[in-house]
Amino acid sequence: FSSDKNKPLQADSQGLKNLVESSVEKYFQVTNENPLVGVAGRVSLLKNLGTAVQNTTLFPHKRPGSIIDYLMTKYGTDIPAEGLLRAVLDGLGMIWPGRINFNGVNLGDVWKHQGTGELIAFHKLSQWMTYSLVEPLMEVGFKITGAEKLTGLAEYRNGGLILDFGLITAKNQADLQKAWKPEEDFIIEWRALTVCMLDLIGSAVQKSLGKSPQDFPLAKVLEGGTWAAGRKIAASMRAGGGPPFQIISDGTVF
Repeated sequence: FSSDKNKPLQADSQGLKNLVESSVEKYFQVTNENPLVGVAGRVSLLKNLGTAVQNTTLFPHKRPGSIIDYLMTKYGTDIPAEGLLRAVLDGLGMIWPGRINFNGVNLGDVWKHQGTGELIAFHKLSQWMTYSLVEPLMEVGFKITGAEKLTGLAEYRNGGLILDFGLITAKNQADLQKAWKPEEDFIIEWRALTVCMLDLIGSAVQKSLGKSPQDFPLAKVLEGGTWAAGRKIAASMRAGGGPPFQIISDGTVF
């Protein structure tokens, strides 16, 4: 990830742009027995990240980590979670494959629901990254406020959980035997219902524990509950523990 031989443990713009699939496969030990889904798509994201961090407004030192310098300049050490998410969306929005473009902006994990004609936003990977930044930032002295305002993650572990447990069902059971692309209404509706159901599950868990959303935000419900539970029930129901139906993905959505 580094273009500087004297600083091999850093990631920088040129190092990311120079990545090739064979290197990623080598260092992640990818084999037929230890596969990694969507290597090409993941490498493309990392190369796009190399281009994104050339935006010195958000990445002053042309390194992914220098987004923290931007946040410190804007907020000091008291960073609102929505500000952190906004920085991630603004700074990394261009790395995602081109899908829907609005006024010259690549919307990323946003999809048009054909049944209603509406745009449905998930930003699953961007929010996952935001959640992942909260704890390490707090450990080094930052205060992150409003984390409870972030939504649940519309991905196949959480979505698989609510489908496997029968909280939602497919209108046509035959649809569960098909392979679906992320842009199809079936997947968009499933992901949207996942976000809604996670809100209900989160509220129930908070009530059961006697905790407020601020004291026990949805991130904790996901990390310690729904994601692990989704993985466990999937393993008990299907060989390989995959989602309840096949998803055609290049590794840039889920």
